[in-house]
Amino acid sequence: MSSTDDDSSIDSSFSDGGSDLEADDLDEIEQQVEVPKDIELRSQVVGLECHPKKNQIAIGTIDGPVYIYTYGKETGNIEAIAFEHHKKSCRAVKFSSCGQYLFTGSQDTTVEVIDLETSSIYRKFLRPNGSSIYSLLPIDSYLLATGEDEGQVVIWDFRMQSPIALFGDINEYISSLSMSNEKRILLATSGEGTLTAYNVRSKKMAMQSEMFDSEFLSSTVIKNESKVVVGSGDGSLNIFNWGEYGNISDRFPGHPGSVDCMVKIAEDVVCTGCEDGKIRAVQLFPTRFLGVLGSHNGFSIDGLSASFDKTLLASSSFDQKVKFWDLSGIDDMKSEDVKETKKKHSQLNRQVNDFFSDIA
Repeated sequence: MSSTDDDSSIDSSFSDGGSDLEADDLDEIEQQVEVPKDIELRSQVVGLECHPKKNQIAIGTIDGPVYIYTYGKETGNIEAIAFEHHKKSCRAVKFSSCGQYLFTGSQDTTVEVIDLETSSIYRKFLRPNGSSIYSLLPIDSYLLATGEDEGQVVIWDFRMQSPIALFGDINEYISSLSMSNEKRILLATSGEGTLTAYNVRSKKMAMQSEMFDSEFLSSTVIKNESKVVVGSGDGSLNIFNWGEYGNISDRFPGHPGSVDCMVKIAEDVVCTGCEDGKIRAVQLFPTRFLGVLGSHNGFSIDGLSASFDKTLLASSSFDQKVKFWDLSGIDDMKSEDVKETKKKHSQLNRQVNDFFSDIA
């Protein structure tokens, strides 16, 4: 049974403010600060991530080349270096937490590690019988997880050439990988509509959710690592309690198309990239749409990444551009919601007091 078939399991707190404003009726979040100009590429962008410590962004393209740009509204956007080590589409790019290494995963089934200090290939991983890489996630200084087209989740150790763990519990592509700061449980979302938890230390599957009616496409860990939010093909955000992956605790519908990508901006705010081409800010608990950051003129959003200081959001789409958005207006939208809620409560209390005054 799909968990979406039984609404009785959904926490009542989920409905707090979630449906008051439809996704199509949202206001634009004001761009208060000038942002860097668009980065225009020669081919479609299929992967991007901002550097964890400076104003740089890595961009993977459908033709295979990987570019690193330095961005800035004053200095302009400068192509720092380009790599052409992949023979096919570079679908995933991720920096190490220290920023020294860049991990790239490709449709050509290879994963390569670039040492950015020397601008050279540091490691190359390849499974002889592996399928195309769809997603990847650096775990720590030695471990890397990859998700493949045919459902395999693979754990690699930089000190070894072969995988140290291979999981085949999923039958569709691994759309996203995420984990908490304690680096023990790896979460994988899939095209078959499941969230699967793997224990990296014991190299075993810990738990798998029920199979949902719609594919799971994106994920992130929020609320001080107590919740996992998953974007799905039906436009909903499905929320799991950390450690309880069998079924969702909350569900927030409302996106008019699939939620193809997602990034955490704060512990209670995520930005979502939707099939309809819009980037939305969503607050969770209380759950509500805050507004629209921007769009790619109707092209679906397939990549989002926040800058290291959380002041900018980078996005990509089929238009061969990387765009930047100012995030400072999100706090204002949260404050306005709080003010509006207090105003409604004040009006309600006044009406109640007036009612009892008339009775007296």
